[in-house]
Amino acid sequence: MADMSILTTDTQSGGFLALILVLALWELIWKGIALWKAAKNEQKYWFVAILIINSLGILPILYIFVFQKGKKGI
Repeated sequence: MADMSILTTDTQSGGFLALILVLALWELIWKGIALWKAAKNEQKYWFVAILIINSLGILPILYIFVFQKGKKGI
């Protein structure tokens, strides 16, 4: 019979799943804000870069606070 041990969950894999979900939510929030601002400022290259590159929020945060045209920040 097939080994079903990979289908079972324990506390370590549950913690790992929680970490992945938190990081995905973190990325989604920052990416959404940065994409909104890049589109609003008509910065097409930044929009595409932020859309394609997954950096756990680092690129969107840099865009919002460093590279954005006009008023910086959220």
